[in-house]
Amino acid sequence: MPAMPNGTPACPETDCQRRLAVQLADMIPGAVTIRVSFTDPTQKWPHLHAVVKEEAGETMEVGRTTARVAGRWILRAWPEADWARAHTFHLSDATLTRSDLVTAGRGR
Repeated sequence: MPAMPNGTPACPETDCQRRLAVQLADMIPGAVTIRVSFTDPTQKWPHLHAVVKEEAGETMEVGRTTARVAGRWILRAWPEADWARAHTFHLSDATLTRSDLVTAGRGR
């Protein structure tokens, strides 16, 4: 992340993540969560894959470009995350959780 001349980050991480949630909510109206992984079922090799869900938990149809842009933005907002595993970005509170923890009931 770029830093100011005094060494402080140009954008504190929590502010960037909240801004990202607002931008993605504007870009994908009705989206509640975005699950990002490198296991695209249509590709043989690891490939960025994003699944957008609505309030009822149903998968929303979004264009390939929109899904890729959303996924890349989320990856860049959390470079320290272990992206070998899928993660879910919650737009309501701008948090990222590992998807396997959510599924197992140990996360959010």
